[in-house]
Amino acid sequence: MGQAFSMELIQNKVAESGILVLDPAQYLAEIQVEAFDLKDFLFHGMVLREKDFREQLKSFDWQTYAGKFVALHCSTEAILPTWAFMLVTQYLHGVGAKVAAATVAGMREQLALATIQQADFRVYADAKVILKGCGDENVPASLYTALSSALLPHVKSLMYGEPCSTVPVYKKK
Repeated sequence: MGQAFSMELIQNKVAESGILVLDPAQYLAEIQVEAFDLKDFLFHGMVLREKDFREQLKSFDWQTYAGKFVALHCSTEAILPTWAFMLVTQYLHGVGAKVAAATVAGMREQLALATIQQADFRVYADAKVILKGCGDENVPASLYTALSSALLPHVKSLMYGEPCSTVPVYKKK
């Protein structure tokens, strides 16, 4: 007639192993960066005419960038003098913006690296740590390198991937 079923508890071996999962994407998650494209201040998007450039910068509403992180770049292949970036920086500095000559992704990476360098990773002393390898955000290799460098003096073991499938990187001897 009927089959007898036995009820076995499902065991979460990952949870029981004491492995800590650290997602490098968390260092990028909260960083909002605005782009400032110098192309919009160039003649035909390619030529810097100093007088026109300075006039446009003077009349621009810089308050839209107040207190923000701003990535200063040019999306065309225009050859720009260094002072053009410096002049824009002066205006952005005047409204409390934090400026870098970079793409938005590049500036987010710089800021995340700075956060990692300032963090205290002693909380991972003698822990088994996995640096998460899959996620919604594309995490640059530089963050994995920085996190590895920060964790290695403290952890018992360091792995890459997901709890169900890891690549061993380091094990304390």
